[in-house]
Amino acid sequence: MTKNMPPIFETFLEQLSESVDEADFRDAMARAAAELDLRTFAYLSLPSQPSGKPSLISNYPSRWTKQYLEKRYEKLDPVVLRARFGGYPFLWGSDLCGIKMSPAQQQLIDEAAQFSIRCGLTIPIVDLRGCIAAITFAADEPNPAFLRVAEQYEQALQLLATCFHICVRRKLPGDRTVDGISLTPREYECLQWAARGKSAWAIGHILGVNPRTAAFHLDNAKKKLGVRTQNQAIALLASSRSSIL
Repeated sequence: MTKNMPPIFETFLEQLSESVDEADFRDAMARAAAELDLRTFAYLSLPSQPSGKPSLISNYPSRWTKQYLEKRYEKLDPVVLRARFGGYPFLWGSDLCGIKMSPAQQQLIDEAAQFSIRCGLTIPIVDLRGCIAAITFAADEPNPAFLRVAEQYEQALQLLATCFHICVRRKLPGDRTVDGISLTPREYECLQWAARGKSAWAIGHILGVNPRTAAFHLDNAKKKLGVRTQNQAIALLASSRSSIL
């Protein structure tokens, strides 16, 4: 049965615009996926540094997501390893691909199966900033209904995944510390653009905000970092980046 995508997508965008925390984002994606008869999903955003921790938003069983993060399974998960290279969405599962796995990877797959995660459609995301993420819509088995939905709505799901990633990246705080000081996502973003030589006017244009708003965020960043000039703030940003390489 063909779904009416415009209302689903419009409702999804409205929920994303109103989302302020992980629970909101999880509910927005879960609702949109359910409209397409996809019951479980997981969004995994990989850290930019090897020592960093991934960000996970999903409606998978909490016992599994806790186990996954604690064991740092993103480092050996064959689905994630494939998604790191970007490209088109792909189906995976014991009946869908013949990937040769290590014993540790096979153990991961077996453990996931205990939580009814045996196959899925994964959408790799590599954005313009080089951030790597993926959204997976999973199922207990690759039944004809799941495969039909995955094929029919592949492009729509790609669009949902991209919008979700962009909104999460902008709204939820990540590893945005400079010299040990935490900045808001917007403060950090503005400082990054300033480090590339962009003026407040240019930053405002890039981010779609008033230049005064961009200047406001830059001033806040300077105050938090305890410096007087923008160049001093940029120097601290550069120092913080080099210290974690």
